[in-house]
Amino acid sequence: MTQIEVLYKHYKDHPKVVTDSRKIEKGSIFFALKGPRFNGNEYAAQAIEKGAHLAIIDEEPEEMDDRFFLVEDVLETLQALARHHRRQFTIPLIAITGSNGKTTTKELLSTVLSSHYPTHFTKGNFNNHIGVPLTLLEMPPETEVAIIEMGANHIEEIKFLCEIAEPTHGLITNIGKAHLEGFGSIEGVKQGKSELYKFLEEHGGMVFINQDERYLQDLALTNPYKVFYQQSQHPDPNCQALETKLIASRPYVVAGFKDTDELVEVYSNLTGDYNFNNIMTGISLGRYFKVPAAKIKSAIESYVPANNRSQLLKVDTNTFLMDAYNANPDSMHKALENFAKARETKKVVILGDMLELGTYSDVEHNNILKLADTLPIEQIITVGAEFGKVTYSSDRIKHFQDVDGLKEWFSKQSFVDTYFLLKGSRGIRLEKLVNV
Repeated sequence: MTQIEVLYKHYKDHPKVVTDSRKIEKGSIFFALKGPRFNGNEYAAQAIEKGAHLAIIDEEPEEMDDRFFLVEDVLETLQALARHHRRQFTIPLIAITGSNGKTTTKELLSTVLSSHYPTHFTKGNFNNHIGVPLTLLEMPPETEVAIIEMGANHIEEIKFLCEIAEPTHGLITNIGKAHLEGFGSIEGVKQGKSELYKFLEEHGGMVFINQDERYLQDLALTNPYKVFYQQSQHPDPNCQALETKLIASRPYVVAGFKDTDELVEVYSNLTGDYNFNNIMTGISLGRYFKVPAAKIKSAIESYVPANNRSQLLKVDTNTFLMDAYNANPDSMHKALENFAKARETKKVVILGDMLELGTYSDVEHNNILKLADTLPIEQIITVGAEFGKVTYSSDRIKHFQDVDGLKEWFSKQSFVDTYFLLKGSRGIRLEKLVNV
């Protein structure tokens, strides 16, 4: 019996996995992970004292007994155990990646599928080499479908995550200018994200392709099993596809799809044209997996965005559109253009740095300010060191090095009946402005 099989026997009896010794529960299994500033092995004895059933370690403690499970590498063992657990299921496992919208798409899709099947899905942003294994190890025996979000900022990361999760289905939300520092270029992004398509092709898996997004059809040319979906306003006569209609997008997206001969209208709580693709994906995959139309409609209508993703907040007479969970040039561009179409007359944008752009940072931040200055917006406020480097200037632009400086200035202003867009990378923490 292999070491993983022995460990899996322990896991079956004690299926709670913990990597933070401060969160130990009685009977849990503690994995002593290492990081740049910590060594979990140092807390293994403490975890046992707190009630852990087992501590997985890769450094032998002073007093070794059968409550400690010594392995060569704790992280690799965590990943191998997760893969072993995943292999106990013969269910659809849907992997989601992409430059923009993958978390919102995952949330919508999980809401739709959960309305009809016992569904397990990524919580929060547990989408990396640690988060994916932890998500898999939380999958209960009754699961009938799983949805795993996969994030990446360099080539071969999606490939590695696929080798752990072994998806049977997958989709890329889009290809954009995200994490250029790690991927190197848009070609690098295409190569990295399409590793999901390649894995599915090699293992007989199904890919879902949004025909309205650039690059995706070309990247999946050699995949034999494909399902296409698209806006009904933009049909491709050469390809049969599931169709969804954009009925309205302000203030909230209204989408429609055909159920037999009737148009089912879905009234979402998401703002902006750019969120239509996320909703359309949830609808399309719901239809593919035979979720009844009424359940698709009620599931999407029940979803309320959180975590600073397309949240509308009312503070006194002002309204804040919080889209400050993440940002890159493509998502910033779409958010600005959508915001400019709003009916409100007094509009102010607050833009935080777009991080991880590497050598592209200066030109991309410059381009965003040029775009914003062409739009019907009263004032443009920027926050962060990257925006501080740009050469473009305008009387409408005001800059702050950090959100604390912005907050101090903002508290002294008298904004009334103003519509604000807050958009930036989460490292800038724009949400502090309204204490979300």
